[in-house]
Amino acid sequence: MWLLSDKQIRHSRNAVIHLLNLFSNSVDMDDRSLKVGIVGYGHLGQFLVEKIQREGPKVGLQLAFIWNRNPDKLKDLLPKKLILHDLSDFTHRVTDVIVEVCHPQIVKEFGVRFLSHAHFLVGSPSALSDPQLEQELRTAAKQHGKTLYVPSGALWGGQDIQKMNDSGTLRALSIRMSKHPSCFRLTGGLLSDWTEGEGRRVLYSGSVAELCPIAPNNVNTMAAAAIAASKLGFHGVTGEIVSDTALADYHIVEVEVIGPDGFSVKTVRQNPAKLGAVTGNATYNSFWSSLLVCKGHGGRVYLC
Repeated sequence: MWLLSDKQIRHSRNAVIHLLNLFSNSVDMDDRSLKVGIVGYGHLGQFLVEKIQREGPKVGLQLAFIWNRNPDKLKDLLPKKLILHDLSDFTHRVTDVIVEVCHPQIVKEFGVRFLSHAHFLVGSPSALSDPQLEQELRTAAKQHGKTLYVPSGALWGGQDIQKMNDSGTLRALSIRMSKHPSCFRLTGGLLSDWTEGEGRRVLYSGSVAELCPIAPNNVNTMAAAAIAASKLGFHGVTGEIVSDTALADYHIVEVEVIGPDGFSVKTVRQNPAKLGAVTGNATYNSFWSSLLVCKGHGGRVYLC
């Protein structure tokens, strides 16, 4: 029979206490992490999933679930326990923030339900050009005390636009987005006849409200601007989309803000992008920064 000395007993006891503390801290950190559900596994969805897997532990994020319209795309890429096959089952997962990065139709079908369960980061804010849906989402956020987050994306100066809007000094707002024709996803075959080398073509100029249904995947920057400028709204903000075959390497976003007494601001954002890419390169990191903000800001709409 082996007998331990007092010194050995103390050493063993301290080692056990140390291990228990490590385990306790690990559990506490896990409990404090925001649990994120990702809806959509396109380029942006994949970026967010990989970013959370790689950097989530140090920034306090962990994955709650991933859903994709085609679940076969997720096979062998993600742990089975994270894959949600039926989006209606999201309520069975403990989730703090749900991130939509697929299509405005998902916002329309699930947005109100998402807000009854978690904060909601809407990656397709063009869906809010439907005034009835926008009001339903605002009401749901207020009713459940959850925040409807709208990412600024490629919008430069969104917080300043919002400040002018809230102070009543915003008189007009216009946004022009210029891209290579391969980067547009338009309804009704609006750009089906483009040819390489044709140059610059204005596809639409008018209210953002009427533009959103035409280019639901391309004008989320404009939608974010319309939400920031809520007193002007989707009908009061002017949007223009331009096809330009010379823009093979980047997208251009131009924003003009008009205030009182001759005040004006113009910004031009040149965002590197591959041919055919709906989203510019810098917008990915912008979206990640928006996600890091989503820690609860009460029952309201919040531009981040």
